Amino acid sequence: MHENTDAWNPSVEQMVREIVAVNHAWKVACELFGEDSPLSTSSRDLKTCLQVRLLRSYAPKQVYLIEDKNVEGERLYSLYLREHINNRQYAEHLPVRVAEDVLSSQELAQFKKQ
Repeated sequence: MHENTDAWNPSVEQMVREIVAVNHAWKVACELFGEDSPLSTSSRDLKTCLQVRLLRSYAPKQVYLIEDKNVEGERLYSLYLREHINNRQYAEHLPVRVAEDVLSSQELAQFKKQ
């Protein structure tokens, strides 16, 4: 895959890097300031926005939603990558309840593994 450096149309690789970085920042913010701090909630919401943008730009050809059955507690989707990117197989988790809130039912159906 060719790396696209256009800021308005980032490549799948760039978007995955951003999602991973923001997810890490969110976890650190939660540890340092608590889950309800403005930095924590902003980081979480930014991660969700980036994941939705990745799905809308590249699903289902390069990324798709699949429910992660290996987690306990809240139901989560993995944003599964059809090809590894930077040794990653997925672009973090997205809670099912959040996906159902921010995506239309048509998008959910389109973005799930076919």
